[in-house]
Amino acid sequence: MGNTNSAVIYCRVSTEKEAQESSLLRQEEELRHFAQVQKYFVRDVFIDQHSGYSVEREGLLDMLDFVKIHSITTVFIQDETRLGRGNSRMAILHMLKKLDVQVISLNDGGSICLNEMDTMMLEILALVEEYQRKLHNAKIRRGMRRAVVHGFKPEKNLKNQGNPEGRERKEIPIEEIVKLRQNGLTYEEIASTLRGFGFPVSKATVHRRYTEYKERLGG
Repeated sequence: MGNTNSAVIYCRVSTEKEAQESSLLRQEEELRHFAQVQKYFVRDVFIDQHSGYSVEREGLLDMLDFVKIHSITTVFIQDETRLGRGNSRMAILHMLKKLDVQVISLNDGGSICLNEMDTMMLEILALVEEYQRKLHNAKIRRGMRRAVVHGFKPEKNLKNQGNPEGRERKEIPIEEIVKLRQNGLTYEEIASTLRGFGFPVSKATVHRRYTEYKERLGG
């Protein structure tokens, strides 16, 4: 076809009234033509008849999955309110930006035009996420250091990891959870520590195993 750019179309109306059906059809028709003029190949079209203030929209969720799975570069919309309204609009724009997907608006005649406030908000969201990742990684590293200082030996207790046959990893001995707990680590720190060593365990699992252990002792 000669088209090198893959795109999807997203259409939305706010209600399920029959009168809105013509609006959806018109949106799709105009966007298909616009995408063709812009030399994009439309892979799929996603439609919602739902309030823009909600992110619980089947078409939207399907579109985000499709974009991620198929490495779609572009989303075509009629105007920015079709993506959403209020906080949901910013959340969706942030998600698409993280996926390196550009949003092209028919009303803007090209890439969506954001005002200064919206641009600043997206920059803040990206910065906050970056520091959240840094904090999370720092907590894992601290937990790993504290665990080793208190006698945890991952090479001894976490054998048979990364089994090429895909079998479940060896369960961490309860004695190690108890030892780390008694040395002052929180359930979250213990879970983060074990995950840092490559063992998939949640805070809830650590808490449950430790509670069961204490109950057995009490019994």
